[in-house]
Amino acid sequence: MADTTDVYRQLIELALPLWPDTDGAAISLINVSENMTYRVDAVSGARYVVRLHRQNNNIAAIESELAWVSALQTDGVLQTPCVINGINKRVIQCIKRTANKILFDQLDVNLVKQRLDEVYLVMFAFIEGREPDDTDDVLLHFELLGEMAARAHNHSAQWVPPLGFARGSWNTDTLLNSTAVWGQWQRAPGLNDTMLPTLNKVCDTVTQRLCRLGQDKAVYGLIHADMRRANLLVNKNDIRLIDFDDCGFGWYLYDFASAVSFIENHPRLLEFKMAWLLGYRRWRQPTRLEVQEIDTLIMLRRLALMAWMGGHPEVPIVQQLQDSFAKDSCQLAEGYLATH
Repeated sequence: MADTTDVYRQLIELALPLWPDTDGAAISLINVSENMTYRVDAVSGARYVVRLHRQNNNIAAIESELAWVSALQTDGVLQTPCVINGINKRVIQCIKRTANKILFDQLDVNLVKQRLDEVYLVMFAFIEGREPDDTDDVLLHFELLGEMAARAHNHSAQWVPPLGFARGSWNTDTLLNSTAVWGQWQRAPGLNDTMLPTLNKVCDTVTQRLCRLGQDKAVYGLIHADMRRANLLVNKNDIRLIDFDDCGFGWYLYDFASAVSFIENHPRLLEFKMAWLLGYRRWRQPTRLEVQEIDTLIMLRRLALMAWMGGHPEVPIVQQLQDSFAKDSCQLAEGYLATH
């Protein structure tokens, strides 16, 4: 059986000639998550990042993501990664099964979840930087991230998307029901029957409270939806937000919940929240009810991550946390229910 990562690397090698300045380029894997990202070092000295979608994404959805990314850059809201057009002048490139049956058959063996008929790829300009870690000024990063979130939210509230704009939603209907985008949280690794009563209760509570918050345009709109550490690049005093692949419609302050993904039980969580809100309020004033429901949005995100982990056993962070994540989630739920 071929290694899945090796097969995707072969697809990248096959796709590189679709862009200029790639002849003889060296490629190296950056990250494996919902998609796969590779660094491309051209002979010319230029550097790029190629994102390969590991599922049959809708082209309209990818085009819509890139439209918002471009608008944020053009309108001076955020410094987002620049998209590189292919030789065919298109931003999205495609490799089809019909022309590469052997490679796609190898993928089918490794990825039993679905049969891929084609894969889509997007190239971005490389941005210098590294993922932040605990040696950085974490509170400053959350403050800056709050500012970026607020500016993006202000933009999305007044931006007129292009015709055919198609992005999904991140709410209780799409994250918690039987047809949830990432599957059912009840299938999370490490979950047992003793945890279910608490988690079922928190699921009901989260649904009820967010129903009361509502989806008025003052609190709900187009968001990044995945502002966690893995999607930040730090370079000296500069911090950049990357990977808008999950952008969609949701509660604005869900962006904070996504920023603390996988660290919701951190002892400094309250400090992170206050720093993020400090930065956010410089550009946008959240409603009182929004702020009251930040913890609810954190629990919504945590339940969604449980579902995501159940469907992505091959991702490194899932392998690192799978033994403790469900248990820790139950403890978070108990703490939440005790105060809400």
